[in-house]
Amino acid sequence: MEKLNINQWAEEDRPREKMMMKGAEALSDAELLAILIGSGNTDESAVSLMQRVLAACGNDLNSLAKWEVRDFSRFKGLGPAKSITVMAALELGKRRKLQERPERTTVRSSVDIYNLFHPLLCDLPTEEFWVLLLNHAARVIDRVRISRGGIDHTTADVRSILREALLQRATQIALVHNHPSGNPRPSTDDVQLTDRVRRAAETMNIRLIDHLVVTDGQYYSFCDEGRL
Repeated sequence: MEKLNINQWAEEDRPREKMMMKGAEALSDAELLAILIGSGNTDESAVSLMQRVLAACGNDLNSLAKWEVRDFSRFKGLGPAKSITVMAALELGKRRKLQERPERTTVRSSVDIYNLFHPLLCDLPTEEFWVLLLNHAARVIDRVRISRGGIDHTTADVRSILREALLQRATQIALVHNHPSGNPRPSTDDVQLTDRVRRAAETMNIRLIDHLVVTDGQYYSFCDEGRL
């Protein structure tokens, strides 16, 4: 039995035509993904296939964005080419979200910091450590990655952090790193590093305003918890 490509479906089942007539917002997530892969397999349409894929990740596009080719390959009809097409589309969505934020965002709370970094860190399988550089008015100067690590650890050098602040004339900084495990509670190393950076920054008249441990959907703020 040959698989039907998207042009051979019944007219009412064609997501491309539906999108042209009614707009992208009228399509379900499965229909939008079906347009990307173009065809299903010998047993089901592209829409049915992508409905099963979404069901496997709890109908959560954020979870789907963490999949790799091997995860998609569990489904008949999803080879490397189609899998990479979906992965590329999800990555573009993440980059668009990042670009929507103006460079000179004002940081007023830990939520503002979390919103700046969640798109960068939420899908990563390993830890990354970043510093947020701010001017005296708490406006964002830059976001700089300091280090990459393993699944549950990364090393950040105090000198590297302060060097970035001095080079870009930041008067305030915030530390941000992710926990791929999903547990936002800081480790002993996180606490000790925060204290070292705070003390070193003070000698240069730079204020450490917060340190966030970010996961997909929640975060821990040293400032909010009264630890800064």
